[in-house]
Amino acid sequence: MRFRMKTVVAIIVVVILIAFGWIGWHQHNHFNRNVTINGVNVGGMTVDEAFDRVKSDHQDNKVYLDGKLIYDGADTQATMTSTDRSKVERALAQQRTILPSRKNYQLQINPDQNNQTRLDKITSTVTSTVNKENRGRRAPHDAYALLKNDKVTVVAAQSGTKIDEQRIKRELNQQRNNSVIRLNSHHEQPLSANSTTVQHEKAQLKKLLNRHVTYQVEQKQYRFGTDDVITSATYQHGHYQFNTTAVNKRIAKINRRQATLGRKFKFKTHSGKVIETSQAGTYGWRISKERAGQSLARAIANGTKKVEAKQDIYGIGYNKRGTGYGVTSNDGIGDTYAELSIADQHAWFYKDGKCVFEADVVTGKNSRKEDQTPLGVWYIMYQASPSVLKGTDDSGSNYSSKVHWSQFTNSGCGFHDASWRHNWSKTAYLNDGSSGCANMHPVDAGPAYRALQVNEPVVVY
Repeated sequence: MRFRMKTVVAIIVVVILIAFGWIGWHQHNHFNRNVTINGVNVGGMTVDEAFDRVKSDHQDNKVYLDGKLIYDGADTQATMTSTDRSKVERALAQQRTILPSRKNYQLQINPDQNNQTRLDKITSTVTSTVNKENRGRRAPHDAYALLKNDKVTVVAAQSGTKIDEQRIKRELNQQRNNSVIRLNSHHEQPLSANSTTVQHEKAQLKKLLNRHVTYQVEQKQYRFGTDDVITSATYQHGHYQFNTTAVNKRIAKINRRQATLGRKFKFKTHSGKVIETSQAGTYGWRISKERAGQSLARAIANGTKKVEAKQDIYGIGYNKRGTGYGVTSNDGIGDTYAELSIADQHAWFYKDGKCVFEADVVTGKNSRKEDQTPLGVWYIMYQASPSVLKGTDDSGSNYSSKVHWSQFTNSGCGFHDASWRHNWSKTAYLNDGSSGCANMHPVDAGPAYRALQVNEPVVVY
């Protein structure tokens, strides 16, 4: 009896081992039941059977979007060749399980001789169809973190009705080799307030709170806090975006106190008399509120303790970056400048407070307003020697002459020699002056040219 029992058990064990062995062999060499390759059912097939089945597939080349046929191409044959058999073997390994499985596997094999023209046509049709469907639809708006009024909050997401084109294209890519492609549309989904991205934005904005930066304007310093600079801010795609209108009033106040562009200067003339210049002219600098706001905001974001205002100034005329910043002597004009007196018809050229050259000049014709040499504080925009001037001399003859040229106004006025001029009297400018330039004797023009430098102030009074 005991022997019979052992025999029965042994037989059962052998049967089980044989069964498991067969199952193992079958699973190793056959696809599971619910497996497709390029949309073709290969359930229960071997590699060779599956390869032959997919290779012989007749492709209808139809594409459906939400059940609606949007593309119906000419029927074609699958482009699988013998070189693609190894891909079927890899597909078998990809879905292989120890025991039989009913899980759906929708596998894709991209043939070596893929019909790219077919895929391009299908992609183009899907794109145009989705674009057409999206006309008039509302795009969603992502939630985002916002710093405003010195407080960080999250602006809620807003749903939309726009179809998610990228998601459809991902579905298309997953079915690209199928005979029939079935796509489903989904609305674009906005980032939620609880998303990792938005929470990261929030953390980055909180770093800006309660920070301070010192703004150095020439010899003066001004302290700015986050709320003094940033009206609002966001942090998206790894970068801060700042609205800095909060800084405008303080920068305007600093400009009124220190900026030199567009203001009158108290100027001590060659005779020692102190005059007030015209506020016309291009010499000087002013702080750009927009540039200053962004510089200060970036400093707050980077944890920088001090910012130099020089990077934020602007000017007018040839040099848009301003002139005379950092110059505080002589009411901002400095000690190197040119002085041009209309009444005296004379010019003086100073280097470090010393007059290095002076000469008589003939300035613009006083009897004709548009020819008058403009008053104010200007600057040498550029110099050229030789420079060719063409025009009509005081006798009515045309001239073309090489000169030493130092321009100081936007309208084209400058210091230059005038070999064609015959009238050099002190009253010539009244009715026989230039068109606005400071004409100089040829013997004086060279030394005057060498005494000047680009960006140097020119005081005309």
